[in-house]
Amino acid sequence: SQDSINQYKALRLKNELGFQKSFRVLKTTLKSLEGFQTYYPGTKITLEKILRYHFYTAIHINQKENKLFSMDLTEFELKSNASRIGLKGSTSLNDDLEVFYTYEFQVDPSDESGSSNLKSRNQFVGLRGAFGEVVVGRNDSILKQSQGKFDLFSDLEADIKVLWKGENRMSDSITYKSPTFNGFQLGLGYYLDEANDDAATSVSISYGDSALKKGKYYAAIAMDNELKGYNVTRLTAGTMVGDVKLGVMLQTQENVADGSEKDGFMVSAQYKLGNYDLKGQYQTAEDDSGFTLGADRKLGKNTKLYAFYTTFNFDTAEDESYLALGLEHKF
Repeated sequence: SQDSINQYKALRLKNELGFQKSFRVLKTTLKSLEGFQTYYPGTKITLEKILRYHFYTAIHINQKENKLFSMDLTEFELKSNASRIGLKGSTSLNDDLEVFYTYEFQVDPSDESGSSNLKSRNQFVGLRGAFGEVVVGRNDSILKQSQGKFDLFSDLEADIKVLWKGENRMSDSITYKSPTFNGFQLGLGYYLDEANDDAATSVSISYGDSALKKGKYYAAIAMDNELKGYNVTRLTAGTMVGDVKLGVMLQTQENVADGSEKDGFMVSAQYKLGNYDLKGQYQTAEDDSGFTLGADRKLGKNTKLYAFYTTFNFDTAEDESYLALGLEHKF
């Protein structure tokens, strides 16, 4: 019943369904079958027996990721979407000056283990006062920050970074944000490329509250100059129409190396209905496009259950679709 040191055959086959395969395949990062020896509740049957015999499933251990392949070859994946841990805080130095910091790591409890399970995210220290704020370290670019919360599926398969450039987190960065003047704020970013003895910049001008909690309107224009090999201009606007949060983005991006350009737009809408948040988003980049529908169900102050379906239509690549169910908890 074992094909190799890492592959255990299904103990039964299901031929009468007419699918491409007569068994399922479960790929797991577990190093052995020991984790499958737990008895199924109320029985004396192990989880391994349930899977391999009753569910016609082969088990492949010691794999790079967790995936289930159905008999029709549909893929189901267990995935951690940018889970993170870290520290952040602030301390007043005097009445006019405050130091603040963030030290954040991305973790992957679904696939990775050991040292590969920690990846650097935003890690910086800053000073805030009447002059505005200055931040030094690893941080999201000024252009990326300018979008606010209008990418409703950020860090998921429908993230706008699938089609657009500009979603950068930069090391060796120095950023400045001005105080707010009549709702307007200036943002500047300078990013060192020590390996190539070069630098790039990012700039934004925004108006209003990007979370739409202190006002009904938000707008921003931001530009990257030669950041990660691209010149990018992005316009973001958002507003509340009754109980619906609407967002719009327009983007043009140029590859510095070959001069090729792409233009696109994104529209998003979110409606709160009791404990549910209903969401939709559509995005383009020339002949490529993506469409997503989703819903979040609030389970507690810091916990939600979410589901979404997204599909991408690519001009020069194979189309992709995802159906997902997830759980998010913040602590």
